[in-house]
Amino acid sequence: MKWLTRGGLVAALCVGAAVGWGLGWRGLLVLLAFFVSGSLLTQLAGGAGGQRTARQVLANGGVAAGAALFGEWSVAVAALAAATADTWATEIGSFSPWPPRLVTTWSSVPAGTSGGITLLGTLGGAAGAVVMAWLAALVQPRGVALGSAALTAVAGLAGMFADSALGATIQGLFECPSCAARTEHTGTVCHEPVVLVRGRRWLDNDGVNLAATLAGAAVPLGWMLLR
Repeated sequence: MKWLTRGGLVAALCVGAAVGWGLGWRGLLVLLAFFVSGSLLTQLAGGAGGQRTARQVLANGGVAAGAALFGEWSVAVAALAAATADTWATEIGSFSPWPPRLVTTWSSVPAGTSGGITLLGTLGGAAGAVVMAWLAALVQPRGVALGSAALTAVAGLAGMFADSALGATIQGLFECPSCAARTEHTGTVCHEPVVLVRGRRWLDNDGVNLAATLAGAAVPLGWMLLR
């Protein structure tokens, strides 16, 4: 089972090295839990596809790696909880018997539309956040404040909802002028080069995933500032 492209493997090794150097085996265990669970769900939802590229790896793990280099356990695991919640929500939500609804307008949208949410996916994402919070609390080093598990779970939920909100508003959405087929990628869908119909041209799914992990990381950072 191949989960990574060649570039994705290099990026994953870099992220793993940063987390291992900064947080030791505990951080690597939490990182591994995110990677294995997300990859298994992606394979289950997408069949033989689902290989992660370097951009995808860095978008999901880059914030955690950066926090780990500074020894910030709570920030790193919060970013990973956000990435996990978002991934679980997407993959588990693909099995929903009902179409997703756009988080901003609550209108029904085709499956796979960025910003679309389902009850099943939301519950799946929440489960991912809780599982990561539980695991992080189980292996956390001494000196981590009490209540950090709840904070990690909240960070996971914050990241998941940030991803949906950004996907529904400012993530780039493109349309084919000939047949109105829509896509989140630049280039040509079927007939002609696509044109931007919503959001920012430069913000793709990887950018949104990165922003979601930043939103998760901001939860413990904000809590530290308020204490």
